Amino acid sequence: MSLGFNAESGSKNFRFDTRRSHSELHEYLRVARGVKKPKDGFFLRAESFFNVATEIENLDNAEYVMGPPVISYFGGKSLHEQSHGESFLALMMNRFGGQSFFVLDEPEAALSPQRQLAILSRLHDLVLDKSQFVIATHSQILMAYPDSWIYACTADGVVRVEYKDTEHYQVTHDFLSNPERTLRVLLDR
Repeated sequence: MSLGFNAESGSKNFRFDTRRSHSELHEYLRVARGVKKPKDGFFLRAESFFNVATEIENLDNAEYVMGPPVISYFGGKSLHEQSHGESFLALMMNRFGGQSFFVLDEPEAALSPQRQLAILSRLHDLVLDKSQFVIATHSQILMAYPDSWIYACTADGVVRVEYKDTEHYQVTHDFLSNPERTLRVLLDR
């Protein structure tokens, strides 16, 4: 919201409000901008992306529509007629472009590990085209992006950590290395 994005998701042009469910953190942030202004941007909030899909349909069904349908920028197929994961992929493959700034809140929420790898590849294409991302994630796959800066919220505050030092990596690694041991500890009564 400090950057002008809609609280429920979308670009700076989305101005709908289904239910106030965001914190007041944006009121305390100071945004510093660089010399180069991004061409575009988007905020993806996984839990309210359904509302974005609905708003797109509302805009396209409005009495007076100027220009191409909004859904054409998202792949041309209703986001409601796709699975949650397919709609996320449609967003990233069709709507996201280069030289832009994106804020993603749990983009992995609807994605299988294989689809997360597809997203990782798309992120790389966009980074090579001078886009920048801020991502809140629990995905060990997305965190593995080379040269990413990972921050963890700890008792000592927000600290930068290495990929293999994240709790997400360590828990997943330990489980996959020996699932029987982990299950024995968790399920032994």
